[in-house]
Amino acid sequence: MLLRMLRNDLMRKKGITAALFIFVLLAALLVSSGSRMIMELTSSIQYLFSESKTPHFVQMHSGDLDQAKVNTWAEGNAMVEQHQIVEMVNINGANLYLGAESEKNTVMDIDFVTQNQQFDYLLNLNSEIIQVRDGEIAVPVYYLQQNKLNIGDQVRINNGAFERSYTIVDFVRDAQMNPSVVHSKRFIVSPDDLGQLKQGVGEMEYLIEFRLHDPSKTSEFTQAYQNAGLPNAGPVVTYGLFQILNGMTDGIIAAVIILVSLVLILIAMLCIRFTMLATIEEDYREISVMKAIGISEKDIKRLYLIKYVFMAGLASILGYIASLGVNQLFVSNIMLYMGKAPATLLHFAVPLLAAGLIFTMVVLFCRAVLRRFRSISAVEALRTGSLGDTQIVRNRLNLSRNRWSSVPVFLGLKDVMQRVKMFRLLLFVFIVSSFIMIVPLNFLNTLQAPSFISYMGVGQSDIRIDLKHTNDVEQRYARLVNQIENDADVQKYSPLVTSQFKIRNAEGSYDNLSVESGDFSIFPLSYLSGNAPATDREIALSDANSNDLKLKTGDQLTLQVGGQDQVMTVSGIYQDVTNGGKTAKALLPYNKDSVLWYVVSLDLKDRGVMAAKIATYEKDFSPARVTDLQGYLNQTLGGTIQQLKLVTTLALAIGVFISILITSLFLQMMVAKDNNDIAVLRSIGFALSKIKLKYVVMSLVILIVGVAAGTILSNTLGPMLVSGIMSSFGASKIVFVIDPVQAYVLCPLLLAGTIIITAWISIQSIRETSISKMIVE
Repeated sequence: MLLRMLRNDLMRKKGITAALFIFVLLAALLVSSGSRMIMELTSSIQYLFSESKTPHFVQMHSGDLDQAKVNTWAEGNAMVEQHQIVEMVNINGANLYLGAESEKNTVMDIDFVTQNQQFDYLLNLNSEIIQVRDGEIAVPVYYLQQNKLNIGDQVRINNGAFERSYTIVDFVRDAQMNPSVVHSKRFIVSPDDLGQLKQGVGEMEYLIEFRLHDPSKTSEFTQAYQNAGLPNAGPVVTYGLFQILNGMTDGIIAAVIILVSLVLILIAMLCIRFTMLATIEEDYREISVMKAIGISEKDIKRLYLIKYVFMAGLASILGYIASLGVNQLFVSNIMLYMGKAPATLLHFAVPLLAAGLIFTMVVLFCRAVLRRFRSISAVEALRTGSLGDTQIVRNRLNLSRNRWSSVPVFLGLKDVMQRVKMFRLLLFVFIVSSFIMIVPLNFLNTLQAPSFISYMGVGQSDIRIDLKHTNDVEQRYARLVNQIENDADVQKYSPLVTSQFKIRNAEGSYDNLSVESGDFSIFPLSYLSGNAPATDREIALSDANSNDLKLKTGDQLTLQVGGQDQVMTVSGIYQDVTNGGKTAKALLPYNKDSVLWYVVSLDLKDRGVMAAKIATYEKDFSPARVTDLQGYLNQTLGGTIQQLKLVTTLALAIGVFISILITSLFLQMMVAKDNNDIAVLRSIGFALSKIKLKYVVMSLVILIVGVAAGTILSNTLGPMLVSGIMSSFGASKIVFVIDPVQAYVLCPLLLAGTIIITAWISIQSIRETSISKMIVE
C-alpha cells in the first residue's frame, strides 16, 4: 500500500518532486566531484613523485662547480642515500623555435638535459622513463599545452653560429619543474646532442640532487649542506616545496569547488525544509483527515519519509554516477601534468561516501522537519487550512499607497512587509546565489589584473628584464643599467639584485637566505604589515619566510654582511606566491660571488613603443629575458586562470539554476496558499496581468535585498575565504580587484532577468483560480 501511495504522490506532485530531486542530485554531484578531484590530485602527485623518484633536496647552481668536492662530502654523509649532479645547458628563448616564432618573449628558463640514471627521472605521458636518440627531443607538457605541439613537430635552435633541429618524440612530466609558476623547464636530448650544445650554444647550470634515507631530516640535511661550504650559487628547493608547487594550480581550483559544494549543501538543507513544508502545506487537509480517522503520527511520518528517502537515495546515486563524467572537466589538467595514478578502492569509495553523506543529511533533516506533525491539530488544520508558519504580521511597517505606485506594486510591497518570516528562505537563496556567482568572478578578475604582480613579490612596472648568471653577467648588467639610465623613452627604472646571505638560526648556525637589494620605493609592493626597508639595518620578509622564521614586524634577526654579523629589524611583511615565496628585501650591498639573478624593472613614457623597446633590449643584452607585465602574468598563471574560468562559469550557472528552482517552488507554494485571495481579486475585476505583476514585484524586492547583501558578503567574507585558500602558497591577504560592471550590473541583471521570467511562468496556475471554485471547496 505504501508503494502505491508513494507512486500516486509522485505522479500528483511532479513539479515539486522533480525540483527537489534535481537539487539533491546537484548537491551530490558537486560534493562527489570536489572530493574526487582532491583524491586524484593527491594520488597523482604521490604517483608522479614515486615513479620519478623525486629528490628530497636540490641545490641549483650557476658557474664553476667542483664536482669532486660535492661527491666526497655526499659519500661521507650518513643521511645521503643517493646523490647526483645534473648538467643543464641553458638556452636563450630567442634562440629556440617551437614553431615559426622563437620563444624570445618567454619568462621560462629553458634547459636542455639528458635523462637521469639514478633518480629524478623525467617521465612521458604514460608515466614511463623517457629515452631519446640522436636528433630526437622530449618537450615539457607546459609547451604541449601552450604551443599546441604534436609528436613529429620540429624544435629548432639557432643563434647564428649554431643551428640544429630535433624531432619531438615525447612530452615530459617533470616533478620538479611541471607547474607554470616554476620558471624553469627541462627538455631531454641524447648525450651526444647535449655535448654539441655545450660546445655550440648556451650556458652551463647544475642541479645538485640528493635523496635521503629519512626524508623527515631534510631540514637538518639542508643546514649541514649550507654549513659545508659547498656550491650554492642558486636557490635550494626541497621535496615539500615540490609538492606545494605541483598542487598549487589544481589545489586552488579544488578548494574553490569544495567551497561552492559546502555552500550548496547548506542551501540544499534549507530548500529541503522549504519544499517539505510546502508539500505538507498542500496536504494539510489529507493529514488532518488521516489523524482524524485514527492513523498514527508514526505511520503518517513514515508515509512522507519513504518518499524523501527514495528520492534522496536515487538522486545521490545518480549524482555520484554523473560526477564520474563531469569530473573529467576538472581533472584534465591533473591528468596532463601528473598522469593518472592507478585507481584504488578509495578513488571510488570517498566520492561515494561524500554522496552518501548528502543522502544521510537529507534523511536526518527530513526526520527533523517531520516533527512538525506533532503540532498539527486535526480540528485546527480542517478549520484554518494552515500550518501557522506563514501568518501575516500586522503593523510591521506602515506602507501606504501613493500616486506614484500602482496597485499591484503596492500590494506586492505590502505583502512582503507583512509576511517577512515567510520570505526568509528566498532571501537567503538570493544572498548565497549572488555570493557564489560574484566571489569566483572577483577572484578571476584579481588573478588577471596587472596588480596581481604584487602578490608575486614584484612591483608593478611596464617591462621586466631578467639577467641570469653568465661569465660576463656583471658587465652586461652594468651596460644595461647605463643604457636604461640614458634612454629618453624610460620614465623611471629600478635595478634589483638577488643574492644569498647567511642568516643565524635558533641553534646558532647559519642558513641561506635569498635577499633582493635595491630601491623598493620606485615600484612599491603592498605590505601585509609594516613597510619597505628604509635603512641598511632593516629587512622585509615574505609571508612564507616570516612564518618559517617565526618573525613579525619589529622583530630582529642576524645576517652575515661582509663577513660580519649584523642585526636587522624586520620592517615589513609582503606576499610572494612564486617558487615557494621564500624571499627577503633589504638595502644591502650585494655579494658579487653569490648573486642569483639581476632584474631591472622600468616604466615607459609612452607604452605604444613597448614592443619595439622589448625587441631592442632582447637584441642588445642577449640572453636577457625581457617581458611585459601582462605576458609575465599570463605565462605564470595561465593554467590557473583557465581552470578558474571553468569554475566561474559553473558557479554562474549554479547561481542562476538555484534561483530559478527556489523561486519557482516558492511562488507555486504562495499561489496555492493565496488561492482564496487571488479568487477574490479576480472577482472584483483585477486582470490576470496585474495579479502576476504583484508576485513579480514581491520576488524582485527580495532579489534586490538579497543581491545587495550578497555583494557585501562577497567583498568582505569572500576575500577572507580566498585568502585562506591562498595562504598555503604564500599569499594570506588577497584584496579583490572588482569589475563594477560585471559584479554590480551584469550579475544582478542576469539574476533579475531570470527571476522575472521564472516568476511569470511559475504563477500561470492562477488562471485556474476563481470565486466559484473557492465556494465549492
